[in-house]
Formats: sequence, C-alpha cells, structure tokens
Amino acid sequence: MEQTISAALLQKMFLAGAWRLDDQKDWINELNVFPVPDGDTGTNMTMTIMAAVTEVAALAEPGFEGLSKAISSGSLRGARGNSGVIMSQLCRGFCKAIKEAERIDVPLLAAAMQRATETAYKAVMKPKEGTILTVARRMAEKAVELAGQEGIALGEMVTQILEEGRTALAQTPELLPVLKQAGVVDSGGQGLIVFLEGALDAFEGKEVPLATGEMKAEAASSGSRTVSSAELETSDIKFGYCTEFIINLEKPYGEAEEADLKAFLESIGDSIVCVSLDDIVKIHVHTNHPGQAFEKGLTLGSLSRMKVDNMRIEHQEKLFKESEKQAYMAAEEARRAAAQAEEPEEDVPEKEDAFVAVCAGEGLAEIFRELGADQIITGGQTMNPSTDDILQAAARCHAKNIYVLPNNKNIILAAEQAAKIEKDKHLIVVPTTTVPQGITALVTYVDGRPEEENLADMQEAIGAVKTGQVTFAVRNTTIQDREIHEGDFMGLGDGGLLAVGQSIRGTTLDMIGEMVDEESGVLTVYYGEGVSEDDAQSLLEELNGRYPDLEVELEYGGQPVYYYMVSVE
Repeated sequence: MEQTISAALLQKMFLAGAWRLDDQKDWINELNVFPVPDGDTGTNMTMTIMAAVTEVAALAEPGFEGLSKAISSGSLRGARGNSGVIMSQLCRGFCKAIKEAERIDVPLLAAAMQRATETAYKAVMKPKEGTILTVARRMAEKAVELAGQEGIALGEMVTQILEEGRTALAQTPELLPVLKQAGVVDSGGQGLIVFLEGALDAFEGKEVPLATGEMKAEAASSGSRTVSSAELETSDIKFGYCTEFIINLEKPYGEAEEADLKAFLESIGDSIVCVSLDDIVKIHVHTNHPGQAFEKGLTLGSLSRMKVDNMRIEHQEKLFKESEKQAYMAAEEARRAAAQAEEPEEDVPEKEDAFVAVCAGEGLAEIFRELGADQIITGGQTMNPSTDDILQAAARCHAKNIYVLPNNKNIILAAEQAAKIEKDKHLIVVPTTTVPQGITALVTYVDGRPEEENLADMQEAIGAVKTGQVTFAVRNTTIQDREIHEGDFMGLGDGGLLAVGQSIRGTTLDMIGEMVDEESGVLTVYYGEGVSEDDAQSLLEELNGRYPDLEVELEYGGQPVYYYMVSVE
C-alpha cells in the first residue's frame, strides 16, 4: 500500500470517488427527513463533483497545481444545493493546502483535511451540527490526532479516518433530533462518506470504475438511453429484471469479444449499455434471465457490483414518484438552454437594478415576470440550480446591481457563492426560502431607493410570510410524533409538518387551518400541475366560506410535486 499520495494517485482517487457517488446518488436522495418526492442531496453532490470530472480526467500527466485547479474551479462553479456547496468548499480547502506539494504524506494529509473543514465551516453562515460539516470535522480532527502518532503509516491513517467518519455519520441523529425521529442519518454526510469510500478503494489499489469523461461519452454513444417509468407504465414490461454488473476483465477483450458480448445481451434482453474502460466492462440490461447475463460475464472475468431489480414490482412506485417530475424537468431544461443562449441587446441602456428569481412552474414564472423579474432560473426544491446557473442568469441582466431571489433554503448557499465569484456586477442575495417570500420581496422593492433600505424592507416583509405546501409521502415514517404512511398527503409549513391526510383537499384545508390566525389578512393559493382548474376553483369557494374576513386569492402556479402552495400574510 502506498505510503504517500502522488498527483496521479489523487486523480484516480477523485475519479473513483465521483463514480461511487454517482452510482449511489439515488439511495442518498432517499435519506430525506421528510418522506417527500424531492430528496435531491445525492443528485446535487454528484452534479457538483461531476462538474470537475471532465477537467480532472483530461489531465494526462497531472501535477498537484493543475489537479487542484481543476477540482476547485469545476466543483465551485458546478456546486448546487447546500450539501453540494459544502462539498465544493471541502474540495477547495483541501486543494489550497496541497497545490504546491510534490506528494501527500501523513502531516500534509492532516493539514489539508483541517483546512478543508475550516473552509467549509466559513462558507456557512450558521453551521449546524449533525450534518456533513460534523462528519468532515470529526474526520479532520482524527487526522490531526493520528498525525501526532510517531510511525503511523498512511494506509492505516486513511482507514482510521474513514472509520471515524462512519462513526460520526451514525451519530448524526443524536445531534439532530429530526433525523432521529425520521430514522435516517444525514444525507450530506452519507454522500461524503460514499465519495471517500470510492477514493479509498483507489488508494488501496482495488480495481474500480472511474467516472471519466471518456466513460460517459462512450455510454452516450452506445445507443443506450434511460428508460423512464412512464414508458414502463405503457408497456407490458417484456423483460422484467433490470440487471447491472461490472466485469473485471481476466481474458482478452477486443472488438470481436465486445461484439459477441453485445450480441448475446441483445438475444436475452433490451435497454443495453455495454461500456468498456481499461480492464473493466460496465453492463446494464433488461432481461428475464439475469443469471444468463452473469454467466456470460464470467466467461470474461470476475464480477462485481451485481444488482438486480424486479421492474414489475417497482415500476408503479417509480411512476408515482417520477413521471410528472421527469416530463417537467425535460421541458424546463430545454427552456433553460434556450434562455442561456440569449444575450442582452447592446443598445439597451443599462439599468441600475435587476432581479433574478428561481422557481419551478410556468404560472409562477409568469407571476415573477409580471412583477418585474428580469431573469427566471428554472429550478427549486426538485432541481437546485448551480452556482454557474446563477452566474449565467446574472450575466444576461443588463444592470449594475442584481438582486437574486433563491426562493429555497437549499439554493441560498449557491447564490451566495455566486455573489462572491462575480466580479463585474454586484449580486445581492435576498435570503428568500420559499416562492411566496420571493414574490413578497419583489412586491416590496421600490425602484430608486438605496440598496440598504430595499434589502432591509424586503427582509422584514418576507419575515411576515407563512408558507405551506402539499405533497405526498414516498415512505413510511414518523415525524413530530405523527405516523405517516407511503401515499399519504402531507402539508408542510415553514416549521415542519402541519397536516397529514388521505385526500389532497382535506390535507390542504387542515394545513391552512394551522396557518391562519387572528392577524392573517391575505391568503393566496397557487395550484400545481397535478391539480385541475375545477378542483382549484372548488377549493377557493370553500376557503371563501370558511374565512370570510380574509382576502383569498387563487393563482395558477404549475409547480411540480406540490399540489398546492399556500401563503398567509
């Protein structure tokens, strides 16, 4: 086992960690306190790391300076979601400590991990224990402790550091009661451990797949595609088992062998991915005979990461959770790509102030535009935009000062990171955590007033807005001493769970009942893409009857995942 880490080895460790994180992102997504269909920590962390993968993999003869720059810049601009931003800061701090090194030894590893943790903590205004920060800090402290032991081997050190991380992760529910009640560990901490487990495999010399640009390009050109659960719903699922595995090659594998393997897979199934890289082959196939696929693989070498899912059992659940979200995201990604191609006209006078707002839903986007938002970033709870997305939107604003409305607590860090990076324009992050808060902030803004006054007034106004959202549960759990079953409808407020029920309408009414009090004056309901206009109008009539003293408004939001979004002011 290596006693120091070269730049070439660190490159392999980073790529192996990225692949492992990508492989397990869906499982990490499910580690969500609230069992809602929008857990995206794994996706955010993966996309953050993958933003650096292409640059890292392209380094033919890496040195620490070039490698550090590739990891730092890629992950910084690609960072999305709180855990993704923190992950990028861990990478940034680590790289600052090692960029001038020739090799990483025990003392330097300890110093780099300590600097990584310090950088990440500084990036968070109010660090919370029981999160990815705790896991990173505990590992850094263990590294410093071990570095003080005379004669400690690097291999032993990294093993003990990761074990300390696993222990810290297991203890996160004791630091955050909400995790304990939901029966999960912190998802960001889990993502960090998964990444480091992949890196450790590479350090120990194990044969691991690497998340390189070449591998992803081959996968894209192999004729394979992602089969959505919506497609499964309209088919008879001819091949019922989704089968995945890796062949660790031990026999010759050239074009003839690859053609023979693909032909065999086509004879027993469909939706085939067959990607080779160095001495491994990644296989994905839908088949009725997983064993035959495994047996064929064994003729070429040993197998690892074998996985079989019965799609006939799982497709209904996946359809329920994903079909609407996938259709929405595909359309909005196309819209985002078109918007990114737009440039401000040169003859348009530069304004003093402009607004960038984040939201998901055609109706909500139109509301923001009507209120004066210059750029809309499609995203929100189900699709957190990256730091670079925010920078690109700001670049399209022809103004000196740009107010950014994240409208989600998981996007604020990425927005703040964008504000630090942007040098040509002044980005002002208004810490809106919900769409109704963003709408209120935009309404409160007064053109021509100083930034300090506008920002103070907006922050005061959003503090008076209560937000509630109705969605469905994707697993059984207990929250705030209330049992929740898969398929139940939940009303979630600013402070947690407000209502649980078996109908959308009943749950919405119960949630609103918890939000309205004697000081309430305006109740606004935004109905999502999963609600018909007739149902929304019927709800409006009932609310007018229940709350005659309130001004009740109904708006089409078109938001995915959340049937109703409600604000009370």
